[in-house]
Amino acid sequence: MLATQNVAAVRQDLLGRISDARRRSDELFRILSPDAMYERPIAERHRVVFYVGHLEAFDWNLLHENVGLKPFHSAFDRLFAFGIDPVGGGLPTDQPSDWPELAEVHDYVTTIRAALDKKLGGGNLDSDSGTPGFPIDTLLNVAIEHRLMHAETLAYMLHQLPLNQKTPLVNPPNLLAPPVVSEMVEIPAGRVTLGLLRNSAIFGWDNEYEAYTADIPAFEIDRYKITNRQFLDFINAGGYETPGFWNEDDWKWKNGSRISHPVFWRKTESGWFYRTMFEELPLPLDWPVYVSHAEAAAYARFVQKALPTEEQWHRAAYGTREARENTYPWGSASPTSNLGNFDFERWNPVPVNAFPAGQSAFRVHGMLGNGWEWTSTVFSPFAGFGPFPFYRGYSADFFDGKHFVMKGGSARTAACMLRPTFRNWFQPHYQYVYSGFRCVNC
Repeated sequence: MLATQNVAAVRQDLLGRISDARRRSDELFRILSPDAMYERPIAERHRVVFYVGHLEAFDWNLLHENVGLKPFHSAFDRLFAFGIDPVGGGLPTDQPSDWPELAEVHDYVTTIRAALDKKLGGGNLDSDSGTPGFPIDTLLNVAIEHRLMHAETLAYMLHQLPLNQKTPLVNPPNLLAPPVVSEMVEIPAGRVTLGLLRNSAIFGWDNEYEAYTADIPAFEIDRYKITNRQFLDFINAGGYETPGFWNEDDWKWKNGSRISHPVFWRKTESGWFYRTMFEELPLPLDWPVYVSHAEAAAYARFVQKALPTEEQWHRAAYGTREARENTYPWGSASPTSNLGNFDFERWNPVPVNAFPAGQSAFRVHGMLGNGWEWTSTVFSPFAGFGPFPFYRGYSADFFDGKHFVMKGGSARTAACMLRPTFRNWFQPHYQYVYSGFRCVNC
């Protein structure tokens, strides 16, 4: 009886998390004016209307056969199945008229939610339901985190829309902090453990397996993320006009795309301004700079440093002076709003030194939240990797040598994805993600 009660409690928790994740994604679509739903805020991505249908299509395609439901709109199941991530050209050319009416998409969403909720909440599914080797509760975790990832990626997509196409939501007041004194911190040599064990009770995506250890020599790392103030020094020194700071591919991209500053910045006669989700502000100098990997790497060369490897970043974030690692930079306590800028608490960044309580054992600040952090590590599988049979392309499609690992999290990253094994990744020429960086000494 106790085991049955535990299964029921886990299932109810998962259903509650699905409901909360839907609330997050629904909130984003509600801020848009009707004319924005067929816009393409970022050239490399689908139009907004795709994502309205995609989140439900993903859940349906993942779950319906496993819970005994039959398709009711196979055409939409296919149309909304997969996003896009073109590398090196090949941008989409579809027109708004190529997509269904929004009312049809909303009907599709409503029908899927009702069908899945009735089946999942009916109490007649046991924990063995699902894909062989992957119980239904694992699939529910996949659905939840997939939607929460989109709640973040949609935020930076919608960030690129004109301000007059969005209805502002309440944002907590901007945090004040002491002036940032940039410095480096020495991280002693030590062992790191990356990844999850196969028999771990913690949910993880396929690229988080299999766990391995590595010995990391001592190194120095920036105590804080690189700020807008520091990056402005790079711009003022002619960083975007100096080929020596860029590798060949990055230089070609920068010139071909006419990139001359971070995408969140705007130059006016009176100076630099920063566009947040809902307003434009004078450039906040102590906020972290958000840039592409190419721009981050160029800055690192400018200061004669480098981006950290994934292992170095992990050591600085979770390592201690003893032979153990913390669950979070600050220790074992679950993430809360006094420890960092994450879990949808804010729309905007905050100063890089705003959360001293969240610093690591080595007194490195802000390693979770307030912006992902680029590493120099090319996204690739750990030894023992195996793709999820129900989502084979989630990671494997990006093991192409053209994507780099990002660690940490942003203001719009859900708390469940702040686990130390979670890995994010993007192309080096993608400016739009909420990602900053810090440097290590070469």
